[in-house]
Amino acid sequence: MVEVEHWNALRLKVYIGENDRFKGKPLYKAIVEKFREMGIAGATVYRGIYGFGKKSNVHSADVMRLSTDLPIVIEAVDRGYKIEEAICEIRPMIKDGMITVEPVIVVWVGTSEEVRKFEGDAIRELQ
Repeated sequence: MVEVEHWNALRLKVYIGENDRFKGKPLYKAIVEKFREMGIAGATVYRGIYGFGKKSNVHSADVMRLSTDLPIVIEAVDRGYKIEEAICEIRPMIKDGMITVEPVIVVWVGTSEEVRKFEGDAIRELQ
C-alpha cells in the first residue's frame, strides 16, 4: 500500500429530500449515477434521521413523528476541476436543495496503480 498525503481536493455535499425525484427516479440515485458516469472518485449517500430545511419543516425518523421525506446528503470528493464539472451537471437536476463545496486534503491509500492514476490527474490539471 502507498499513501499520498498532499493532494488538494474538493468535497461536494448535496442536501436534498428523500422524496425528490428526477425523471421518475429518486434524485439521490440519479445524482450518484451521474457522478459514476463522470468518473468521480466516489460518492456516498447519507440518510438523515432528523433535520429541517429552508421551509423549517422538521423531518424525523422518530416513530411518533414518522416523516416520509427524510434529509439526504450526497458526498463526493475529487480533484477540483472534476467537482466543478459535477456541479454543472447536477445543478439542473435539483429543484429544491443546496450544494456546498469545501477544500479537503486527501490521504490517498491504495495500490501503486491507483496512486499513479491520481498523480496523472494532478499533472493533467496543472497543464
